[in-house]
Formats: sequence, structure tokens, C-alpha cells
Amino acid sequence: MSEKEKDSCEIYCYDEAKVRKVQHALEGQNIHSMIKIFKVLADETRMMIAYALCEEHELCVCDVANIIGSTMATASHHLRLLRNMGIANYRKEGKLVFYSLQDEQLKQLIRLAIEQQKEGALIGK
Repeated sequence: MSEKEKDSCEIYCYDEAKVRKVQHALEGQNIHSMIKIFKVLADETRMMIAYALCEEHELCVCDVANIIGSTMATASHHLRLLRNMGIANYRKEGKLVFYSLQDEQLKQLIRLAIEQQKEGALIGK
């Protein structure tokens, strides 16, 4: 990168009102909880599972294992982690265990990521 193309400010100054406003907004947020959601979904297998659960309201562990091309043990491990992190719900019906995403807002977040990826707006376009 040449000197003319620096990607940071050459002098230090800031908009005090904007900084205070954003700092105040951050104080009321549980950033740690947000980080946990993104960390869990940053795993390729878990993101595939979350995507699958956006496409179908509910899937059993066997369905998920076939969708992601894994063993039932691997699928179950990832689904259990999604459940323990509060991202997925589960219910047992006889000998089958079914999973679904916890809420519509999470589905919207995943769908937004899918749309961004389709548009080439994410890193690595």
C-alpha cells in the first residue's frame, strides 16, 4: 500500500457526541452473549446445521447427519452444543430427537448472512 492509500486517520480527532452516543448504547448491551452466538455459528458444521434448520422448521438427528454428511454422533454433538448455547430447541418423540432453531430472529440473522454471501458482500468475494 502506498503512502497515499493509508487506511487510517493521519491526525487524531473525533466526534465527541457520536462517541458518547455509541459508548452509552454499548453499556446497555450484553456483548458477551452476542459473541457466543457468532462463535458458535463460526463453525462450518454448525452453520450448515443452522442453515438446514432455517430451511426446515424441525429436523431429527438422523436427518441432520445425512444433510451434513456425518455420523449421528457428530451431528448429535453439534446439535447438543447449539441447544446448550440457547440457539436450538429439541424435543423427543419416541426414539427420535427433533431439533429446531430457538427463534425467528436467529433465523433472520442466518438468512441475512446467506443473502450477504450470495451477493458477494462478505470477505473473500
